[in-house]
Amino acid sequence: MKNYKRIIAAIDVYAEYDHVLQSALCIAKNTKQVYLVFVTLPISYFQPYISSVGVEYVTDITLQAKTRLSQIAHKFEIPQSNIYAPVGYIASEICNLATDIHADIIIIGTHGGNGHEVLLGSATNSVLHCAKQDVLAVRGGDVKLIAS
Repeated sequence: MKNYKRIIAAIDVYAEYDHVLQSALCIAKNTKQVYLVFVTLPISYFQPYISSVGVEYVTDITLQAKTRLSQIAHKFEIPQSNIYAPVGYIASEICNLATDIHADIIIIGTHGGNGHEVLLGSATNSVLHCAKQDVLAVRGGDVKLIAS
């Protein structure tokens, strides 16, 4: 296996993320190599569906995500400087971050079901196509992380 030095764990702070974080921590030689990212979708994504979504909604989601990422980072001794909560389209933000920090690998979760779009999820599928780095797509499971 390659010696990965900068590992992005793309997690959904509002869903199960243990399998993604577990994989990142297993690959990393130390927690300083792990970078956590959660991407908040922009207002333009919601506007066609829900006209009442405003800037406040996206701002609130971003602040909640930053708080949750900070808690996760603290629990697993990941540096606070290694957390990112950009607003934008998931795949492009993750791929841009990977390029900006010179990541070696992106770890992202998948969904269950049939067909590659359902199996991977559209964000995961898009990351697989836009990333210049290795991508590890991991399935969820019964993994529960316990901080050491």
